[in-house]
Amino acid sequence: MELEAAVAKVGKYASPESGDTVELIERPSGGFSIVMVDGQGSGRGAKTLSNLVTARAVAMLKDGARDGAVARAVHDYLYGYRSGQVSATLNIISVDFQARAILMSRNNPLPYYVLSPEGLTWARESSAPIGLYPQTKPVITQHDLRENLYLIAFTDGIASAGSRYGRDPDLANFLAALPCDGTCRAQDLADMILMRAMELDEGRPNDDMSVVVLAVLPRQEDAPKIRRLLVSFPMERPYR
Repeated sequence: MELEAAVAKVGKYASPESGDTVELIERPSGGFSIVMVDGQGSGRGAKTLSNLVTARAVAMLKDGARDGAVARAVHDYLYGYRSGQVSATLNIISVDFQARAILMSRNNPLPYYVLSPEGLTWARESSAPIGLYPQTKPVITQHDLRENLYLIAFTDGIASAGSRYGRDPDLANFLAALPCDGTCRAQDLADMILMRAMELDEGRPNDDMSVVVLAVLPRQEDAPKIRRLLVSFPMERPYR
């Protein structure tokens, strides 16, 4: 099998900073984790908040802490630091090579989707953001590693795309129509979801948008075991 992790994100229209932060790290015991945080609000304040939460989570994951403990600790830190006045959503997607499983730890009211040859399902158990209530816990779900499996998580900018124009992104039907035979790459899927959301907002995102796709795809047995990481950032031309 081959694992692909892809991120596509864009900031709120006319906002100098995106309040969403996404990080990918390798775990000390093997495997890797993706941390996605959406800070309350938008702009620089939300970016500072999401960076703060992400940095705490990443540091503990690199030390080998388990995902559930990390989510609880990050919540306790934010709740104590801001006295329950500020919230953030948190998704931690981890691939455990030893257990041959994928773990989704979610402090996010939004669901996440699972696309497989059996069809589309989504996890929508009630889940609260971190930082607001003293006893907040993550919702943790485990999936076996198997070919042609896609996990799709996103922030609320994707879910609310088109709302100011009376449009519904209808993401479930959009994903259900996609082929799940290993021909759809993770980055292509992430880009398709983001572009659909931006089109619904007529090219001017009403909120920060981020989507993470984790794909488990077939791999030839004799293919070289090469790991690749590609990052693409748009950059404004500096003024002289």
